[in-house]
Amino acid sequence: MNEPAIISDPAILGGKPILAGTRIAVSTILDLLAAGLTADEVQKEYPGLSKKAIHAAISFASARVRRETISPIVDDHGSMIFPTV
Repeated sequence: MNEPAIISDPAILGGKPILAGTRIAVSTILDLLAAGLTADEVQKEYPGLSKKAIHAAISFASARVRRETISPIVDDHGSMIFPTV
C-alpha cells in the first residue's frame, strides 16, 4: 500500500494538511510556488523534500479547489472578481 503523501494530525500545526513525514504545511509549499519559486528552488529551501512531495501538495490543493464552490464578486462593470483571501 502507498503511504499517504498528505496527512493531517491535530498535534502538528493544529491539524493543517502537511507533507507526510515533515512539519511542512501544504500551504507553505503553495505560498512559495505562488511567490514565483520553482520546484527546484523549493527543494533548495527544504533539502529533504522530494519533487513528488511538492507535486502532491499541488495535487491536493487542486482536488480541494475542484470540490469547493467559490462565489465571485461582481463589480460595477459586470466583471467577476475572485477574492484571494
